Amino acid sequence: MINPIKEVLRQQKDMKMKGNLYHVSQVKFAYNSNHIEGSKLSEEQTELIFQTNTVMLDNQNESINVDDVIETRNHFILFDYLIDHADDPLTTDLIKEYHRILKVNTADSQKKWFMVGDWKRLPNVVGDMETTAPDKVDIEINKLLENYNKLEEVSFEDIVDFHVKFEKIHPFQDGNGRVGRAIIFKECLKNNIVPFIVLDEQKAFYYRGLKEYSKEKGFLMETCRHFQDYYNDIYERLVGNYLDEFLEIPSDEQEIN
Repeated sequence: MINPIKEVLRQQKDMKMKGNLYHVSQVKFAYNSNHIEGSKLSEEQTELIFQTNTVMLDNQNESINVDDVIETRNHFILFDYLIDHADDPLTTDLIKEYHRILKVNTADSQKKWFMVGDWKRLPNVVGDMETTAPDKVDIEINKLLENYNKLEEVSFEDIVDFHVKFEKIHPFQDGNGRVGRAIIFKECLKNNIVPFIVLDEQKAFYYRGLKEYSKEKGFLMETCRHFQDYYNDIYERLVGNYLDEFLEIPSDEQEIN
């Protein structure tokens, strides 16, 4: 079954036009996912980097963290890679490549212990939650992937469940949230599901859902459904009834979940 969102994103990426679904997805995904992790760049600055590869300061006293700019540019590259490889199987090599693309040329990449594109060497935590020990990461990630990849049909709930388990393992020294959210988008495209972007302004609901998932799955599911509705509204506004103008997809293959 063809996912029209995936095909439109691929076509528009090659068209290099402004103001379309691909453009909006790039900016909103990079801005929100990086801002959740502490980036100080505004959405307007993020869009300027995407459009012109430059940064505009709001005032003369403003300073910009170089890594914020690098990781924003890297996220644009990651999104392109995600689109191009959306149909690829989810593997450890693919996940590590996501991390390498995101963190290459950052200050972290200069630290010998950081391991860009590979599993963490030092323990880390998420808030007050313990994560998988470094020497157990490879075992736990492979177990997670084995269970996920044997599913005959992947649902929205399966993708969210994978995300929670991935974040609990927290396999990388840093960048786990951004890699995890990129996996969500990729797997939605692959499985003909409307993807979603976790919004920074509502990250408290997202974090609460992750934290309480083992006791109550519904809260995170509802939060992610809200994000899905938000992205679907963007799709309907920018593509919607004009889909035939972009693609020649048989009508019986255009339905998405």
